[in-house]
Amino acid sequence: MMLFLLIINLLLISVIFFQRKIKKEQDNTIQYMHGKIQAIVNEQTNEKVLVPTTNPKIQQLLIAMNALLDDNQKVQATHRKMEDSMKKMLANISHDLKTPLTVVLGYIEMLQLQGSISEEERQRLLTGVHAKTLEVLKIINTFFDLAKLEAGDTDYPITKINVCEICRKNILSFYDMVTSMGLDIHITIPEISMYALGNEEALDRVLNNLLSNAIAYGADGNVIGLTVRNDETNIYIDVWDHGKGIDEFHIDNVFERMYTLEDSRNKSFQGSGLGLTITKRLVEIMDGSIQLSSIPYKKTIFTITLKRIMY
Repeated sequence: MMLFLLIINLLLISVIFFQRKIKKEQDNTIQYMHGKIQAIVNEQTNEKVLVPTTNPKIQQLLIAMNALLDDNQKVQATHRKMEDSMKKMLANISHDLKTPLTVVLGYIEMLQLQGSISEEERQRLLTGVHAKTLEVLKIINTFFDLAKLEAGDTDYPITKINVCEICRKNILSFYDMVTSMGLDIHITIPEISMYALGNEEALDRVLNNLLSNAIAYGADGNVIGLTVRNDETNIYIDVWDHGKGIDEFHIDNVFERMYTLEDSRNKSFQGSGLGLTITKRLVEIMDGSIQLSSIPYKKTIFTITLKRIMY
């Protein structure tokens, strides 16, 4: 009997010892996990918490913690990217505002200092002030337009629109400019009407932005074009040129806010980097999409996709 009780006691002691050992290991593991998480968050690293364990509950906890860390790291990366973009935007807008304002200041100083200038010279200077003031106003309006689009504070009702008619109207508005620059213009628009869900004002602005960019950045290719095509479900609008194109490295970035095409194309044209971002937002408002493909000096194509309607 005594032997049996001794064996029972030894078993109980062993169980208690084993449980304490497991608890101590778990406490050490949890303490390590806590310290590791604090280090990752404080140092903003991309590490994960890795702990060898056979405890299923701790394994589940590790999976959940690492998922949260992954989400936090994505948020931090997005924040840093937006912060860098904002700094770039402010630098670009500051530059774009400074240039015309400096010219305006120069014109005004000339008017003040040269009291005996001719009426013709005075009118020339005032015309310059007016033109540069309009340029500043355009930059400011572009910035606020994007802010309104991103805040959803715009009114672009979606209706049935005649895509061919709108494209024809917009390309013809650029025809005189393009031909005066000695550029060829290729227009491929079906004679029959094709309809899509969209907004005429929004599509006008999208086409105006894309055609302006094609002329500004693709003129060295000596040709720009506009093509309208379709399949059973969509209508596609291609605005293209044979110019310098956009390097593959930049293609994924051109629609980002504050990214400027002069980063990858023609540095003689400066801009705040908002035009293509506004273009993309307007296309998205019409429940469409826009893609870019580019082979330098062969063909650069911006393709708008809108949902086709047959009634």
